[in-house]
Amino acid sequence: MTEHMVQPGDTWKYDDGRAPTCAVEGAVAAPVPLEGIRGELTCKAPLAKLVWFKSGGQADWLFEPADLADLRLFIERLGGQLPVMALGLGSNLIIRDGGVPGIVVRLGKPFMTADAGEDSTLTCGAGAPGVLVASTARDAGIAGLEFLRGIPGTVGGFVRMNGGAYGSEVADVLVDCEVILPGGQMVTLSASDLGYTYRHSELPDGAIVVSARFKGRPGDPEEIGAEMDRIAEARENSQPIRTKTGGSTFKNPQGAKAWELVDAAGCRGMTLGGAQVSEKHTNFLINTGNATSADIEGLGELVREKVYKNSGVMLDWEIQRVGRP
Repeated sequence: MTEHMVQPGDTWKYDDGRAPTCAVEGAVAAPVPLEGIRGELTCKAPLAKLVWFKSGGQADWLFEPADLADLRLFIERLGGQLPVMALGLGSNLIIRDGGVPGIVVRLGKPFMTADAGEDSTLTCGAGAPGVLVASTARDAGIAGLEFLRGIPGTVGGFVRMNGGAYGSEVADVLVDCEVILPGGQMVTLSASDLGYTYRHSELPDGAIVVSARFKGRPGDPEEIGAEMDRIAEARENSQPIRTKTGGSTFKNPQGAKAWELVDAAGCRGMTLGGAQVSEKHTNFLINTGNATSADIEGLGELVREKVYKNSGVMLDWEIQRVGRP
């Protein structure tokens, strides 16, 4: 019998992470016919080097498309027969040690674009990091997107998770986004279509965000740049950004701050294997050297238990945890 954790559907200790349709290991030479596919497809691809925690197993298949047309062709041929997961900078992610079933799609340089348009809008590829988006907005005199400078990730992840920092979130600035659905159809979804709540959207599993359009307001580039500098300095001073970490670990509960609850429960500096609760910011977990993903996720679960015993609040994970234990 599967023992569930406190969060509904969380079977971390015993869930093997396999999808019912996943039978690719050693069974086929490639998941789709490769004629006309221009991107790079790798079997048994190590993922640890691609995520900030520097831990975790392999992808059954890693696909790095040459461009949008290449990605669409690949997904159309796949036809929803295998699970698909998009990967950006890997900053808010635990790849479990058993690896990820199906296809991991990494959106690289062809998707790292940001272009200013009319009416203080910015159209960005899903692989564009937050600093590129904010800098492009600054240069175009578009205010209101400075907060993206403070989120360590890419547009695709921001859109899926309603990323936010410093009092703003994607739901405040997103106009619409282009998404490839698991069957290969490309659709445009407005912000209202995504059903945004705190650090959550209703974007379907397996859907891949390929671009997004944001709207700010006219502003002075110097003032925008000064705000971006303030955000960068605040991150540097308060967060362990120069370590192997994954960003904010837990969502802030209503009316409270996760880091304060973790600190009050006596978890600052707590360790499990090679994983540690940051001394600098207690809502960050860090890999001190050779932590496994099981160390990191297990430490997070211990923190949740201690916080619950101390305060009666069960913290929800903000970091995404994927794959087989």
